[in-house]
Amino acid sequence: MFNFVHAKWRFELVSRFRPDLPGLDFFLNPAVGMSKLSRKLQKLHDTAPRQETAVLVTLIRQQQSNQEVEEHLDELAFLAETLGAKTKYRFSQKMDKPDIRTFVGKGKLEEIQAYVEHFVIDMVIFDDDLSPSQMRNLENELKVKIYDRSLLILDIFLQRAQTAQAKTQVELARFQYLLPRLTRMWTHLERQRGGTGTRGGAGEKEIETDKRDIRNKISLLKEKLQEIEKQGVTQRKGRKGIVRVALVGYTNVGKSTLMNLITKTDILAENKLFATVDATVRKVVLENIPFLLSDTVGFIRKLPTHLIESFKSTLDEIREADLLVHVVDLSHHAFEDHIEVVTQTLREIDAGNKPVLLVFNKVDQVQQLLSETELLHISEHELQETRYVDFKTLAEAYEKKNGIRPVFMAAALGENVEGFRAALIQEVKKQHRKLYPHYLADEVIQWQESKEDPIP
Repeated sequence: MFNFVHAKWRFELVSRFRPDLPGLDFFLNPAVGMSKLSRKLQKLHDTAPRQETAVLVTLIRQQQSNQEVEEHLDELAFLAETLGAKTKYRFSQKMDKPDIRTFVGKGKLEEIQAYVEHFVIDMVIFDDDLSPSQMRNLENELKVKIYDRSLLILDIFLQRAQTAQAKTQVELARFQYLLPRLTRMWTHLERQRGGTGTRGGAGEKEIETDKRDIRNKISLLKEKLQEIEKQGVTQRKGRKGIVRVALVGYTNVGKSTLMNLITKTDILAENKLFATVDATVRKVVLENIPFLLSDTVGFIRKLPTHLIESFKSTLDEIREADLLVHVVDLSHHAFEDHIEVVTQTLREIDAGNKPVLLVFNKVDQVQQLLSETELLHISEHELQETRYVDFKTLAEAYEKKNGIRPVFMAAALGENVEGFRAALIQEVKKQHRKLYPHYLADEVIQWQESKEDPIP
C-alpha cells in the first residue's frame, strides 16, 4: 500500500540535495506549484490559425418564396466556407428595394451591429452587390470587413487560381472592381506635403495616389493578359481540324469528376465551389475518333461582370467548342434554376447556339418518382426527406428542347459511365462528320467485318 507520509519524507530529503528537480515544489507546496504552472501557461500562445466568422445578409423580394431565400443563403454560406469563414447567423429583411445608404433598413442595421459586437464577428457578407457608398457606410457603422457577393467570389477565385493566366485574369478583375470602392479601404486621407518652401502646398490626397497606382497596375495586367492571350490564340489555332468538346455547368456539379473518368487524369475535384478555375484541355480517343475535352470554370448566380470580361480567353474554350456537355446536379432542389443560370450565361458569352448534351449527375442521391399506389405507403416525413424525380418526363422534356436525349449518371460512383460515353461519342461523330464529310470509318469497319465473315 502506498504511504503518502513516507513519500513526502522522501521528497523532502531529495529536495535538500537536489532542489532543481522538477515537480518537487508542486508536491511540497501545491499552491506555489499551481501559481508557477499558471504563469507558464499564460506565456503560451495558440499558434493554430483562427477561423474567421461571418454573418450573412439578404433582402427578400416580393416574388421570392421562403425556400428560394434559404437556398440562396445556403449557397452564400457555402461560398463563405470556401473562402474559409464560418457562418454564425443569417439576417434577412423584406424589402423591394435596398436602402440607398446602408442596403438594409436602420432597425435591421442596428440588429446586425448588436450581434456583430456581442459575438465578435469578423465579417458581414451581403448576397447582392453593394455600391461604393453603401460599402463605405456599412464599414463605418459595423467596424468589420464588409463583403458583397462579387468581392466574395473574386477572393475565392484569387485563392483558387493556379496558372499565370488565371492569376492575371482574377487580379485584373479584382482591381477593376476595387477602384471605385477604394475609399473604404483607407482611412488615412491626410494630404501629403507638396509645393515649394517650408510651409508646403495643398499636395495630393493619399487616396488619389492609391487610385493612380491601381490604374497603373490595371494597365500592366491588361498588357500581360494580352501577351498570354496571344499564346492562347496560337495554341487554339493548332487545334483546328479536331472536334472540341467543353464541359459546362453550375459550380460544384461534378464536371471535374466526369473529366477524370473520361480522360483517366487526376484533375482536382472537391466538394467546394469553384474547385476548378483554370481551364484544362485533354485529348480523348473513343471508337477511333479523337477529340479535345476541356473542363471549364463553373458558373454561378450573379457571376461578377468584371470576372466574365477578364476571363474572356478562358471562356473562349466554350465559345470555340463544337459541342457543350452541360453537367447538372440532379440532387439539388434548384437544379432547374441552375440550368437556366448556365443557359443565360452561355447566351451572354455568345455560346448559346451550340449543340448541348445534358448530363444529369448525382442520380444516386435521388429516387424515381413513385406511382400513386406506392405513394400511399410512404410517410409524410419520408416524402419530405427524399428527393423524388420523374426521370422519364424530365428526359422527354429536355430532349424536345435540345434535340439530344439527356444522360442520367453518378460520376463519383461510376454509375452509367458507359451510357455517357455512348451518348458522347454519338454526338462527337456528328461534329466529326461536319469537319470531315467524306470520313468513312464506319463503312470501312463494316466492310472489313463483312470480308472476315466466311462465305457460305
